[in-house]
Amino acid sequence: MWISGLSLSFAAYTMAYAVATIGCLAAVPRALRIADPDTRRGLVGLLAGSGGWAALELAFLLAPTPELQYAAYLLSLVVGLTTVGSWLYFTSAYTGRSLHRAAPYRRLAVGVYLAIVAVKVSNPIHGLYFQTVVVQTPFPHLTIEHQTFHWLVTGLSYALVAVGFFMLYELCTESDYDTRPLVALVGVAGLPVLLDIVGFASDRLLDINYEPLGVVVFAVGVLYVFDTTFLAVQLTDGVDDPVIYLDDAGRIREYNDLAASTLPVLDGTVGERLGDALPNVERALDSDEQILEHAQDGDVHYYLVSGTSFALGQTNIGEMLVLSDVTEVERQRRELSRQNEQLEGFAAAIRHELLNTLQTVNGRVDIAGSALTDGDVNRARESLQTASQSADHMTDVVNKLARLAQHGQTVESTRPVNVADIAERALRSADVGDLALTVEADGTVEADPPRLQTLLENAFRFAAHNGASSVSVAVTDDGFTITDDGQPPARDDPAPFFTYGQAIPDGQSGLPLPNLRLLAETHGWEPTIDTDYRDGFRIVVSGRTTIGRA
Repeated sequence: MWISGLSLSFAAYTMAYAVATIGCLAAVPRALRIADPDTRRGLVGLLAGSGGWAALELAFLLAPTPELQYAAYLLSLVVGLTTVGSWLYFTSAYTGRSLHRAAPYRRLAVGVYLAIVAVKVSNPIHGLYFQTVVVQTPFPHLTIEHQTFHWLVTGLSYALVAVGFFMLYELCTESDYDTRPLVALVGVAGLPVLLDIVGFASDRLLDINYEPLGVVVFAVGVLYVFDTTFLAVQLTDGVDDPVIYLDDAGRIREYNDLAASTLPVLDGTVGERLGDALPNVERALDSDEQILEHAQDGDVHYYLVSGTSFALGQTNIGEMLVLSDVTEVERQRRELSRQNEQLEGFAAAIRHELLNTLQTVNGRVDIAGSALTDGDVNRARESLQTASQSADHMTDVVNKLARLAQHGQTVESTRPVNVADIAERALRSADVGDLALTVEADGTVEADPPRLQTLLENAFRFAAHNGASSVSVAVTDDGFTITDDGQPPARDDPAPFFTYGQAIPDGQSGLPLPNLRLLAETHGWEPTIDTDYRDGFRIVVSGRTTIGRA
């Protein structure tokens, strides 16, 4: 037997290459399940080439004669060279490039490979690639003395491998994920270069190829340990949106930095179920519109929550949630919906008033006709005057709605408005007789002054129709209230009060509160009625507005 005894170092070397061989080949089936075909081909080629390379290095150590060791090493050089091409193919595909598909590059790669292989396999003739010497330390083996062609090929190989490392590094730095573990794995894959240098420059290590050892660590890491990060970085390349990755049980596995800054509540939620950590996101995902409404930086933003499931073979391994910012589009959609609702309300109000007016006019005209037949001119004149007043009232209603429609667009700019000052002006403009006004809690509201004044005018008109003798305005922490001493609401549901055409509580007061709601919504406020308040009628206006209280 060429090796007469096993030393500790010999056992360590053989064990390392045996593990590398088994690890690379065992990882091939899992790599075959990678969804992207080009990435799959590249990684499988890398694993198969590295596994074969490690197996031949192991055969080199275990071969019983120098001749067999020589043959094993020569074959390892041929097989090992394929890993350079596989590595470049894999990194190009994984990083989303098309270099691996370019026909000129492929033809050049095959040509260079065949030329180098020709030099290697003819080494027994010219000896320009490597020479061999039998040594006894650290155990009896055939050592390799590399020659000029080896260093030329090695330099070219390392340069090409460095291109692949650069592509991975660039992708990792551009990714919004915490890719430090993945970067560390890539670094481990390049560590054998240092071992090669140490083996060549000193007697501390054998002068042998260590690259398969790095590949097996890299492969096991990305396929078994950091498989979700490996997929996430590739699949979210070029995605400049918050991304959350869930495992197959719906638990949060990881998320990118943009998701963490958009949803600070994500901090410390890894391992929690999505519904427990982010119930709003889960509800948005399960809804028909899939829109998440999220308060951020003092404003409301809207995100489209889309989920994509991923499978490894026949097994579902998780889901990627992408939150696309659709704030502008959603605001426009909601504004259009609000304006459509507003137009429908106007139509209902005009239809209601028109029917009432026509009934009044027709009735009064009939009465006037009967009175003229009876010779009662005064009665006929009074009836016709009432009909004319009803028609004038209808004209006034239409004109007011037309003016209100001009205020129906969403407020684009606001300024601090003193509530006491604007309320006093609104009371004078509302023409509500002796209705008394008090401001119980003064302050400022961020609003459009003309719209706020019109809003208060409608509130005061409703108070007057509701039998109130006094009305008060008070600024609250998130809006303001308008309270009168008239009749309290006779129902618990406030919605009909704000609906055009409902004529609640009577026909005279059927327009002011719907108008108030419209003007409130143009500011982004929400009006409602405090049905628990029984000493009168209280309107509560609240919403996302900056309030200052005196």
